[in-house]
Amino acid sequence: MALQGFSQTTVELVNPPALATPKGYSHAAVIDLGTAKMIIMSGQVGLDKQGTLIGKDDLEKQTEQVFRNIKSIVEANGGTMENIVKLGYFITDVSKISVVRSVRDQFINTQHPPASTLVEVSKLFRDDVMIEIEATAVIPVK
Repeated sequence: MALQGFSQTTVELVNPPALATPKGYSHAAVIDLGTAKMIIMSGQVGLDKQGTLIGKDDLEKQTEQVFRNIKSIVEANGGTMENIVKLGYFITDVSKISVVRSVRDQFINTQHPPASTLVEVSKLFRDDVMIEIEATAVIPVK
């Protein structure tokens, strides 16, 4: 698919094998920008490859799985977590953001953290899911 104004830009919708197969959406859109590729990731939750929620009633464990999923998507596209430029957090209890930040700091460059948005929500798509995180990465083409 070509995007208006970008004659050679292509978009590929992907589902890395390390993640559960999604129903009705793709885990990521990979956009070829010529000198780099942008990876726009769907919101990730604490589901493992089999679709099992990791960390029922445990925000820390759910957040760890979310970041493992994001890392899998980035690495499947030739990047590292250093390539993350934006994170969007949707959390059911913002008073527990310190737990999320503690886990996040194990995965991102804390000296140069990505742009971020935090939104408290009353509910996510399942009652037992406590956090969902969207991410965008820009990976230089080698």
